[in-house]
Amino acid sequence: MKRLKWLIWLLVGLTLSGILITASLRWSRQNVADLSRWRNSKLSPVIMIPGSSATENRFDRLVAKLNAGNKNPHSLLKVRVTNDDRLHFSGRIRQGDNEPIIVVGFENNHDGYGNIQQQARRFNVAFKALATQYSFNNFKAIGHSNGGLIYTAFLETYYPKYARRITLKRLMTIGSPYNFNEKSIHHKTQMLSDFIRRRTRLPANLTVYSVAGTQTYNSDGLVPLGSVMAGKYVYQEQVKHYTTISVSGDDAQHSDLPQNAQIIDLINRYMLDRPQSRQILPNTPYLNGKTE
Repeated sequence: MKRLKWLIWLLVGLTLSGILITASLRWSRQNVADLSRWRNSKLSPVIMIPGSSATENRFDRLVAKLNAGNKNPHSLLKVRVTNDDRLHFSGRIRQGDNEPIIVVGFENNHDGYGNIQQQARRFNVAFKALATQYSFNNFKAIGHSNGGLIYTAFLETYYPKYARRITLKRLMTIGSPYNFNEKSIHHKTQMLSDFIRRRTRLPANLTVYSVAGTQTYNSDGLVPLGSVMAGKYVYQEQVKHYTTISVSGDDAQHSDLPQNAQIIDLINRYMLDRPQSRQILPNTPYLNGKTE
């Protein structure tokens, strides 16, 4: 009787061991396959975040202009993150397109520091899902207005856990009010103070372009130039390259900046891995941009 019980327990143990070994082998094979897919990935998306009150459709004109005359146009995938953290997709990444454009918008797209923090957290939800689905190992980032602030909060709070696997190659912020409506750095908002306090978490090898619109000498019609330039107190001496650039002329008003011809040219030249040849625009102020 005792021998029978011992044999039963032995069979049970061998069966469980076999199940565990099989599961472990399957997990190992899947893990190796996923790692190989990630390492060999040629995908390098451009991920864009719009500003307050704007949706995932905000960059449609920008993308259309980038794709105009392009034999290999960038495909466009849009993600909308609702307040319950669910992701809603539209568009698609075309097979063979290694540099698609992905736009992440939010149901809560309101202004204010508290909302920006929530949007950064929800962007992290979307980013994690995108990285898992598409296995890219690098990307480029563009944020218009508050989109640049959301990216800054994301980089300081959430990105460090991805940094070893996913490289952010370049970041461009467009008309981003790092100090909200304050014109002077002597009056720091809580948001700017927090950005400065956490800036050591920013990726050291990052290249950043901070673009300001100058419809007037000191504003793009909405955001003070001093607030955009306050970004240097966050990024300067923390990232590899930090460049401030100003644009003027047509479409230099804050809401028009994403489709400004000079900014389209800047994105094409400095943000894309496979830029299309473009005619150099004459007398463009951004050619005098300063590198810090």
